[in-house]
Amino acid sequence: MIRKLAKRGNINDRMDIALNKFKSRMTSYPPGMCPLVMYRSILQMSMNQSCGKCVPCRDGLTEAERLLRIILKGDGNRETLENLKKLCIMIADTADCAVGVVAANTILDSIDEFADEYESHINEQKCVGHSVQTVPCMTLCPAHVDVPGYVACIKNGDYEGAINIIRDRNPFPTACAMVCEHPCEKKCRRSIIDQPINIRGLKKYAVDQVSADSVPIPPANVKTGKTIGIVGGGPSGLTAAYFLALMGHSVEVYDEHEKLGGMLRYGIPEYRLPKARLDEDINAILAAGDIKVHTGVKIGRDVTVDELKSRYDALYLGLGAQLGNRMPVDNANCKNVIPAADFLQAVARGDEIDLTGKNVVLIGGGNVAMDAARTAVRLHAETVHVFTRKRDDYTALETEIESAMQEGVRFRTLLSFLHLEASEEDPENICAVWLQPQIVGEYDKLGFVTTEHSSAYPYRFKCDYLIMGVGQRCDVADFEAAGIPVERGRILADETCMIEGAEGVFSGGDCVTGPSTAINAIAAGQVAAHNIDEYLGYHHKIVCETNPPQAKPNKCIPTGRAEIEERDPFERRKDFKHVELPMTPEEAEREAGRCLRCDHFGCGSMEGGRCAW
Repeated sequence: MIRKLAKRGNINDRMDIALNKFKSRMTSYPPGMCPLVMYRSILQMSMNQSCGKCVPCRDGLTEAERLLRIILKGDGNRETLENLKKLCIMIADTADCAVGVVAANTILDSIDEFADEYESHINEQKCVGHSVQTVPCMTLCPAHVDVPGYVACIKNGDYEGAINIIRDRNPFPTACAMVCEHPCEKKCRRSIIDQPINIRGLKKYAVDQVSADSVPIPPANVKTGKTIGIVGGGPSGLTAAYFLALMGHSVEVYDEHEKLGGMLRYGIPEYRLPKARLDEDINAILAAGDIKVHTGVKIGRDVTVDELKSRYDALYLGLGAQLGNRMPVDNANCKNVIPAADFLQAVARGDEIDLTGKNVVLIGGGNVAMDAARTAVRLHAETVHVFTRKRDDYTALETEIESAMQEGVRFRTLLSFLHLEASEEDPENICAVWLQPQIVGEYDKLGFVTTEHSSAYPYRFKCDYLIMGVGQRCDVADFEAAGIPVERGRILADETCMIEGAEGVFSGGDCVTGPSTAINAIAAGQVAAHNIDEYLGYHHKIVCETNPPQAKPNKCIPTGRAEIEERDPFERRKDFKHVELPMTPEEAEREAGRCLRCDHFGCGSMEGGRCAW
């Protein structure tokens, strides 16, 4: 018996293995689920963690779960909710340890955060808006691409079919295969078994096999005689142009750069998105129908907004956030200080920037900051240091931060920016940045840690070149002057992309939301195209000519996730060649085979909008 127990291992070790498997159940909670069901699950888990020594935790949590269950069943009333609130306040005030305190506070938070859900369960005996479980990857993709459909095509070796399914909602399959932040993977149900499917990797495999511009696009509708002007040749504007052209409208695109692509071309480095691959998407878009392009045209200089409004039946403003922000401090306009967005655009244009032997400092932790840091490495900087005030400031993808570290970028956190020190020999250049050490404090309401100044002395760091990765903004001054409503640098448009008070003018993307991702800009262009079509009196539907293969049940056998490998960091840091290596056919087939086909299995509506538990 002793040998048997020793062979199986310590019970706590075995429980840790079981709990690691259980963690994914929470992170893969499907979209559309009732939040009160989720909170009940958290409460039940807390009840199981109670040691049973103090009454508030041992009995109070059990009673709280009973009251919450009554509300979920639709049998509760306002008194039930008030009793639940009073009970949780008592538990939080009197429980001996964190198990009871945190559980009670979690339910109190839910009462504030989801007051509408509680009201609906009490008054209507159902969830708000008839809660339904939706396919996670399709729901979380801003463009709502049929992910299971194109993954199934890849499994069958039908790469053209996969590209067609992607283009049904997103005309940038190649660009998104390279740079998308893949929110579709966030709640992939495959996480319940092992890890999310590498959706972006599979998309990249498909476009690596067949170029997007070699796949026939759907035939355009008969010409409507309507004309639409589009300002901005980036992902949002070109997406709108693609769908509007397929609907039969005539489209003219205006962009101030020499080439189309917007921030995909001028903001994302070549090593992440080779511009020849971006052109494959753009070539296919321009072949969609009657699309004319005017490059090198700046609104306000070469043509006015009023002229565009009078020239077309509708106008779409799809500007990107291409202007980098500067910190409002002395010496911020020195010659060796540059915003990250401006730095990346200068490199993309081919401007000569030689950082050989220089110590480069970068303030900021977003994706643009990581692109700038890795670009500085490739421009032969001696050192590249990234400074942030707190760990939460690193909003870039973990893979981007890891890749930057591999390439030699150094990271320091808990340092807040103070001021810039100008060089005595050359006052037009800075020679150092001053930073104040921080200490961590409490978490705020959004779950981010706060910081405060440490008692340590300010920190002087020698700097030959400073890149400010502190955000971007849109150039909307000329539009505001023309009467387009603007607030805090953003064009005011509703969720249909229509601008109130500007008849026939629509807007979407970064100029409405602020700096965001390519897939969000694409989604805005898609929404705008359909609403412009409706505004013009039509209701065109674009039919995808590819049908996904028939779904087959998955055996749910735990299988490792195929990752996209990258070139050796000591080699790739020397050039701007694409860093990612292609998947092998075996990897792609196996990875696609991990898909659970949630579009057919496991997701569906809950009858009458009532909670299913």
